[in-house]
Amino acid sequence: MLHREGWECSSKDCHPMTPPLSEKELLLMLNNPQTQRQAFGIIVQQYSERLYWQVRRLILNHDDADDVMQNALLKAWNNIGSFRSDSKLSTWLYRIVINESLDFIRRQKNITALSTDNELSGIANTLMADKYFDGDEAQAKLQAAIALLPEVQRTVFNLRYYEDMKYSEISKILNTSEGALKASYHIAVKKISEYFKQHD
Repeated sequence: MLHREGWECSSKDCHPMTPPLSEKELLLMLNNPQTQRQAFGIIVQQYSERLYWQVRRLILNHDDADDVMQNALLKAWNNIGSFRSDSKLSTWLYRIVINESLDFIRRQKNITALSTDNELSGIANTLMADKYFDGDEAQAKLQAAIALLPEVQRTVFNLRYYEDMKYSEISKILNTSEGALKASYHIAVKKISEYFKQHD
């Protein structure tokens, strides 16, 4: 539990947090069989919160997002030997997490087939009742609007809007041209704006 920036606290005392390792340092540890497991533990510690929220914004439900996250991390660990440093470590992790999320969404057809106001209202109400959701009503409404978007538009919007990620980075994650990603994002913004106008 964090009580103040730069400090990690237990129930008894506080002590300075270990500074995050650079990607170069992590890669050196990953390439050493003796420190590989330790390096992966540090990777989970440094990236898991950001990755979880990316999954959560795609899937919405905490329990499902948590399961997907665990599966993605297991897949990352099992494939750590195939990481060749031709892209950033964070890009590789996002790719695994997003692919796992999209696979889940495709298996849960009802999540992507939302159409009625009652279903969308239900998403917003469910989020507001979720103890893990710390947003307000407007943010819950935004999540409901995002849930209407096709998979790629939903993913691109989340990465741009919430992560402020560059199109060049998203292109590496989704293996799609920057031009196509820009088009997807602008279409997504237009659809979300229209949704808010209709549900004002």
